[in-house]
Amino acid sequence: MLNIAVKAARAAGAIINRAALDIDLLKVSVKNPNDFVTEVDHASERVIIDTLLEAYPGHGILAEESGRARGAKDSEHVWIIDPLDGTTNFIHGLPTYAVSIALAVRGQVQQAVVYDPARNDLFYASKGRGAYLNDRRLRVSRRTRLAESLVGTGFPFRKGDNFKRYLKIFEEVMQNCAGLRRPGAAALDLCYVAAGWYDGFFETGLQPWDMAAGSLMVSEAGGLIGNFTGEADFLYQREVVAGNPKIYGQLVQLLAPHTHVIAAPAPEEEEPAPPEPAAEEPKAAVRVRKSER
Repeated sequence: MLNIAVKAARAAGAIINRAALDIDLLKVSVKNPNDFVTEVDHASERVIIDTLLEAYPGHGILAEESGRARGAKDSEHVWIIDPLDGTTNFIHGLPTYAVSIALAVRGQVQQAVVYDPARNDLFYASKGRGAYLNDRRLRVSRRTRLAESLVGTGFPFRKGDNFKRYLKIFEEVMQNCAGLRRPGAAALDLCYVAAGWYDGFFETGLQPWDMAAGSLMVSEAGGLIGNFTGEADFLYQREVVAGNPKIYGQLVQLLAPHTHVIAAPAPEEEEPAPPEPAAEEPKAAVRVRKSER
C-alpha cells in the first residue's frame, strides 16, 4: 500500500512540476476568500485517486477537492488526500508545497507519503516501521527547552477564522521560543518536525487532509501530536500541536488555555442529563506526562 501511495504521489508531483514551468498560464479559481484552487490541484487529485482505486477499488477516498465523491462509501480503508498543499505558494512561484497522501484503517493512520516535488524529497512512514526522508531514517530533535526551540506555525487566512485568538497564541509562543516560521504548507511543516528541523509546530483551522500523513511522520519519528489540550483527538478538531516529547509538553501548557475542544466530563461527575452527541470521533485518552512538560 505504501508503494502504491508513493507511485500516486510521484505521478501527481510530475503534473505539478510541469505546471510550475509556466505558472502564468494557470487557471486559478477562488473557493473562498484567500482560498485558491487551480486546474493543477484537480489534475493532481485525479491521478492520485485513479492510481489508488486501480490498485484498491474497494477502498474509500476523502480528498480535498472532491471529498468522498469517489471510492467506496463504507470501507474501513480510507485514503486521505491533499493533492497540492500550499496552493497559494504554488501560484506565486514560491517552491514550498507538497502532495500529501495517508491511508487510515478504522480511523487510524497506517501509511503516509508527503512528496515535495520542487526538491524531489519523499517523506514516508508506515505504522510501527519508522519515518523516512528518501532513504534516511527520521528522528525528532533532542532540544529540551522551548526557549531554545524553533517552532513552525500557520497563519489563519479564511473568512471566519478566529484571528484574535490566534494573535494571542502567537504572542505567547513567540515570547517563549527562539523563533517562529510560517512556510505555508502544513503537511511539510509536520514532516519538518519529524526530521528535527522544527522542534515544535502548532496551527488552527486545518482539515484532516492537511494533517493525516504528517501526523504519522511525527509519531513514527518519536514525536507527539495532539490537540491543544494534549489529547490525541486532533484530526477533526481544527487545531494541532506537534513536537519532540519535551517541547510538545511545553507547547501544550501554553496552548491549552486557548483550545476550542470541549472536554468530556470526568467519570466521577454526575451529569443531570446525557451530553449532546459529539460531531467528532471519540477522543483517545492520551495525556502529557509531567516529565514531558
